[in-house]
Amino acid sequence: ARVALVTQRRDTIGECSCNPSVGGQGKGQLVREVDALGGLMGLVTDEAGIHFRMLNRSSGPAVWGPRAQVDRDRYAAAMQRAVNAIHGLEVVEGSVEDLELSGGEGNWSCRGVRLASGDVLPASAVVLTTGTFLRGRCHVGKIATPAGRHLRTEEGTEPPSLALADTLEAAAATASTAAEEGGTPPRLDGRTIRWEETRLQPGEDPATPFSYLNDIVSQEGNFIDCHMTWTNPATHEIVLQHADLLPEIVKTVKSPRYCPSLLSKVERFADKKEHQIWLEPESLAGHVIYPQGLAGAFPPEVQLQIVRSIKGLEEDVVLRPAYDVEYDFVDPRSLSHRLEVKVCRGLFLAGQICGTTGYEEAAALGLLAGANAGLVATGAAAASLVLGRDEAFAGVLVDDLVTRGVSEPYRMFSSRAEYRLHLRPDNADLRLTERGASVAPGLVSEERRETCARRLAAVNQSLEQLAAWRRPIADWRAAGALSDSLFPGKAQSELKSGRDLLDVGCTLETLEVAASTTARDVPYEPTPVAAKTTVQALVTYAKYLSRLDREMALFRRLQGRLIPPDIVYSHAELPGLRREELERLEKHRPTTLQEARELEGMTPTAIADLGAYILQRQKQRDMRLAQAESATL
Repeated sequence: ARVALVTQRRDTIGECSCNPSVGGQGKGQLVREVDALGGLMGLVTDEAGIHFRMLNRSSGPAVWGPRAQVDRDRYAAAMQRAVNAIHGLEVVEGSVEDLELSGGEGNWSCRGVRLASGDVLPASAVVLTTGTFLRGRCHVGKIATPAGRHLRTEEGTEPPSLALADTLEAAAATASTAAEEGGTPPRLDGRTIRWEETRLQPGEDPATPFSYLNDIVSQEGNFIDCHMTWTNPATHEIVLQHADLLPEIVKTVKSPRYCPSLLSKVERFADKKEHQIWLEPESLAGHVIYPQGLAGAFPPEVQLQIVRSIKGLEEDVVLRPAYDVEYDFVDPRSLSHRLEVKVCRGLFLAGQICGTTGYEEAAALGLLAGANAGLVATGAAAASLVLGRDEAFAGVLVDDLVTRGVSEPYRMFSSRAEYRLHLRPDNADLRLTERGASVAPGLVSEERRETCARRLAAVNQSLEQLAAWRRPIADWRAAGALSDSLFPGKAQSELKSGRDLLDVGCTLETLEVAASTTARDVPYEPTPVAAKTTVQALVTYAKYLSRLDREMALFRRLQGRLIPPDIVYSHAELPGLRREELERLEKHRPTTLQEARELEGMTPTAIADLGAYILQRQKQRDMRLAQAESATL
């Protein structure tokens, strides 16, 4: 299929509107999943990244969060090169003003888009990714400007999309729209920061690449350091004294709870005397600093007071003031799991128009919506790339949005995924690459499929070798793989495999060094670097993953199961459910588990507990019936 990418300005493709960082807890998994399905974000981050860290590395790999700080200019340039290299993709510079619709209320079809120039681009499928531009308004203090965002490299703003918002409402194609709000902090001049007064936050070197196609990242050995400082009571006093100068939307529009403004933090945590501020360089060569944690669209002169009240920033220069952006979004419950508007065939939505916040969420939604739109455009509308909650963080993201909607901008966290032990950042390719290739031909390159196949073979070979490599406990101890506290009371001649050692806490690195020294006739083949984390996780979590597999199978089986009409929603019957969940179930009395799952506030764990309870009731009922029949005979 031929694809047109319509953008207001070609040179803003790949622009990081807010923080020039990618990944984090939950978000890093999304980037890995986008990469596994053939997306560009991981590859471009590896090319432009200048500071890499694996968050939560001291914990298990199930909660690791890959994160990178990127060079803004390098990221945009790399993304533009990658987009321009895609065969069959044409970049069209223009503004989409309207949709070409046919049909009528409740049964529309999208036939293309109309540009501000008057040109019409006919299309069999359209993906809208309006970001913060749908009726966007940028606020600094009490001054509001119709705009989707401020330009970074020059004065001025980028215009909002107004007529398109009117069309969406007039056609009732997407239920109702509502407003969300987000903010970006001021940009500081790194040449005026007293760095010696801040705390150094180095990254990891060597870095762990985001893309499964890469062994190293482009800027290896050329990384930058980040730093940290803190607000103080004087800062908080300035914030509170000038709170009335903030935009009115701060009071009327829901802002992201997980990316709060400085005022929100000061008010919500009034007992705290300080809050962290991360000082993150935006490029290798430049001097612009992103102060994460200082969001607040005060008038510029107040922003300067706030900045200069902070240790290390007493003489700092604010290069660009912080601003808030207010924009419309569409209730995501009006979408199917394909991300297609239910009452408008061929119209797909992705990104912040669905009520999300963040580059990573937008990338995941964009890839899935694009894949499904591509299937429609190529005449394969019966096929769908719909990922389950047990398959991907992207599946959790879509399912949360289309079944529960949003009451605030949605941000992904690892805690949202009930099967996160299975949905780790190390195995996204093994979970999704072949899945994407089989459902949407052309989505995943042959190179990526071959890389995934090689990694899977390496993982399986390592697991087989670990199970087969059995040595006496005495040999393992002598090689340094076992402490005296492990396997106490066991005969020193008793054989233990490599998997046995990993089960009791030995690391793969330690074990393989020891295995090589205990090798006799057959040499020990070390696990390839690309497979090590996955092998360690599979062995360490083996018992839990086995139980999780059973839970996931139960989850799939129970989706359409009926809920007994006489069920009593109480802690006595369902002790695992929270009071709020029991109250919602009692109020709505859903008839199936699917209906229960779609109730706002119902967690996947609660649904799993309810499903297990229904199964237990059914088994008890069947036993009573069998006993009654036996007694009759």
